[in-house]
Amino acid sequence: MTKDVSNKDKDSFTRDRRRKHHHWLVSVYYADGEKFGRVYTDKDKATRFAERQRRSPVVKTARVTQVS
Repeated sequence: MTKDVSNKDKDSFTRDRRRKHHHWLVSVYYADGEKFGRVYTDKDKATRFAERQRRSPVVKTARVTQVS
């Protein structure tokens, strides 16, 4: 059985077999220059938290990034 997909096409996170789940960092940037971060293991929860924070008038941006 041969695979058509080469390893260089895959993300390094998908090749690492040590990880049982991924980590998602929510970075919240406030209008006064402060920054806050929270890590989730569930992408849906991280996205919901970021959306909830964006509704606040003091939040400038909120972004979700995969860290592992």
